[in-house]
Order: sequence, then structure tokens, then C-alpha cells
Amino acid sequence: MLFHIAAAAVLTNIAVLEIYSFLELPENANMQYLMDESPLHRVFVYGTLKRGEPNHKLLQDSENGYAKFLGLGKTSVPYPLIIATNYNIPFLLKKPGFGHQVFGEVYDVDTMMLKKLDELEEHPAFYKRFEDSVHFAPEAKVKSPDKFEEVSTLIKVWIYFLPKFKASLLESPMYKSYSSEGSHGLKYCEKYVRDPSYDHKKEVQ
Repeated sequence: MLFHIAAAAVLTNIAVLEIYSFLELPENANMQYLMDESPLHRVFVYGTLKRGEPNHKLLQDSENGYAKFLGLGKTSVPYPLIIATNYNIPFLLKKPGFGHQVFGEVYDVDTMMLKKLDELEEHPAFYKRFEDSVHFAPEAKVKSPDKFEEVSTLIKVWIYFLPKFKASLLESPMYKSYSSEGSHGLKYCEKYVRDPSYDHKKEVQ
């Protein structure tokens, strides 16, 4: 009997502490405030957001939110990774079974950073973010790209695809991995030097 009374007292104290903690939240706190303290989102990047590429600075800037490099990734199925438009933009086309299994990087990001990535990729009006599976491995474990699956595990991530595209894009060269400085000679043109009157979207959709 004494054990039950003691247990009930402990549970009552915990409940009181939880109510007190909730009341101590800022005056403007609400459920959205609590949801914004969200768990991290796992993202696979394959193009200009990778380390050493033109848009990686977005992930490095803490004012955009939190981002942590976790390791390397490789899509579990082939997709067409191409470079297109006058601005040499890399696109991952939503056409599974075509092209190659694409290499990239995996990051954990918070909700604020995910929103910044959505803005960059113009999700969902242009690119669209889909959840998909990739093979993942810490960079230190990867000794050879040909043996990536041997040291990797399958995980779920967010990937930005171009879901609607001209069929002619499937005739473009397709790549296993992307670099703006690659041997293809198609250096990425950053947004701040682009012609605002030119709509590159018409070239691909």
C-alpha cells in the first residue's frame, strides 16, 4: 500500500512540473511554436549545394538555420542527372530507371534551413521535394565508389527532383555525380549574374 501511495505522489509531482514548465513558455507560445522546435530533416543534395559547389554557402550560413554534414549518399535506383539551360543548371529528373545511381551528400537540417532550401529550389512550383531511399555511408568508410553499397545502409531522405520536363532532356548526357568544374565544361551560372528577363524554366518544361 505504501508503495502505491509513493508512486502516486511521484506521478502527481511530475504532472505539476510539466504544467508549470508549459506555463513558463513565452506569452506568444502556441502549438506552432512547439512544432517549430522540430526534429531534424534528412536531405540528399547532388548538385550545387554540395561542398565546394556554388550554393554550398547556403548550408554553411547559420543565419539560414542548422545544417550538419553526415556523409555520402547514392540513390538506390538510377535517375537522369543532367546539366541544362543557358545557365548550366544540374537537374535530377523524376524518371526512375534511367541514367545512373547518383552520388551526393547527406545532411541533417532543421525546419528553418529546409525552408531556405525549398526557396532556392522553388519547391513545389518548379522543383519538387520527394522522400526517397538512398544508400548512405560515413565518408571515412568509403574507400571506393564501386564498393559503396558494401559499406552503406539504406535510409530515407528528401530529394529535390524536376517532376515535369521536356522529353528531349532524356537525350542529354547523364552523370553519376556533379561538379560545376567538371570535365563537361558547363560551369554553373549563379543567380546574381543571370539575365532577369530570361526564363530558363521554358527550356526544361
